Amino acid sequence: MGIADYITIVNGLLGVMAIVFVLLAVDDMGEPYYEGGVLTDYIWAAMLCVMLSAFGDIIDGPIARRYSKRQLLGGSLDIMSDCISFCVAPCLMIFAMFGRMGEASPIWTISLALGCFWVIACGMLRLARFQHDEGGYVPYFYGLSSPASALVLLSAAGLFWLQPSSGYGPDLSTWDYGIIGGNGSPKPYFDFLILPIMVICGGLMISDRKMSKLKSGIQLRLSSLQFAALLFAIIHAMTETDTWDSGEDLSGTGFTMFLFSFSLFWTIVYIVGGPRLVALDTMDDQSE
Repeated sequence: MGIADYITIVNGLLGVMAIVFVLLAVDDMGEPYYEGGVLTDYIWAAMLCVMLSAFGDIIDGPIARRYSKRQLLGGSLDIMSDCISFCVAPCLMIFAMFGRMGEASPIWTISLALGCFWVIACGMLRLARFQHDEGGYVPYFYGLSSPASALVLLSAAGLFWLQPSSGYGPDLSTWDYGIIGGNGSPKPYFDFLILPIMVICGGLMISDRKMSKLKSGIQLRLSSLQFAALLFAIIHAMTETDTWDSGEDLSGTGFTMFLFSFSLFWTIVYIVGGPRLVALDTMDDQSE
């Protein structure tokens, strides 16, 4: 085993810790969604674990190439670690967050579960193909990488999770689109959007679309800024959760939602510009 292998194991354990935090969050979310159960430090802690695992996934490759003389375990360890941290953990987190602990209608709960199954299955296929095609030795990805998919899901989940508590957005209190039963209770604003985002992320992971590895230039700087924005949004949410729950000061939710929105916007730009960004990478390499 080399240094990178130990980092990869830690990455997988961070994914397991995220799942543990999701289990702990279930008790906090036992209260009705609109009576204080929306925000819990455990959810933000779970997101933070996934983010730390993503950072470890970024650095273990260069460390392996620089310090590991033999790479017998690295590929297999990466597959297992990434599946836990970037597929299973985010999906369980989203199911706990938007399943609403018994408040949601059965059709929404089943649909959300199927969306989670879809992302996990596509993530497994994507990781298996990456290993089979020796994806680490080409200058681009085929399909959306599992860490990038996890960042999309975290950005969207954090944004939608904060929406009802922020006071921003349309008044949907009289709407009933199947997520909460038609009992006159306040409805979450845009929770339903998380399902198509999950379907799209899964499809992109198993697609043949070329995606840049963002290893240099302005792309690397923007991706670093996006990563930092998402990390800061999660940390800020962890520190302000008690204040938001008590209703003392909700001004910070707007700033946190802006950070989540910026992270989601950049990942969308990255996905839409996939082949074009790869072409720019190729031109930069040729010019060097």
